[in-house]
Amino acid sequence: MTDIPESAVQAATDVRVVFSRLRRRLREVAEFGDLTPSQTSVLSRLDKVGPATMSDLAAAEQVRPQSMAATLAAIAEHGLITRRPDPADGRRQLIELSEAGRETIAVTRRSREGWLARVLTDDCTEAERRTVIEAMAVLDRLADR
Repeated sequence: MTDIPESAVQAATDVRVVFSRLRRRLREVAEFGDLTPSQTSVLSRLDKVGPATMSDLAAAEQVRPQSMAATLAAIAEHGLITRRPDPADGRRQLIELSEAGRETIAVTRRSREGWLARVLTDDCTEAERRTVIEAMAVLDRLADR
């Protein structure tokens, strides 16, 4: 077994803790109203990957199809998704963001990014912001492994 340097263990702990705190803070900044984290995750996934079937969404979110059906029903009540027949298989439906869903995602994204840009401006030097940019490039590379 390879020895893991203490600095790697400390970095892993710090990244996990900071990202968890930052994720919670970003959720506070731009609430999705009364949507649950599971529902917002599905909306974000649809925004990122485009139309998907319920079974594809269930697999991607690692939940049972019955749970995904309930999640989608709740999202649909808010008018944030639409359904249409899958052209490749008329027995299935493709779920996609409605115009209201796209707008909800865009507004919350702008709110979160605006808050973060403001605190980076107010609380950090230019050198610190450059360090954040460089660190994000490293973390992005690691996320692809």
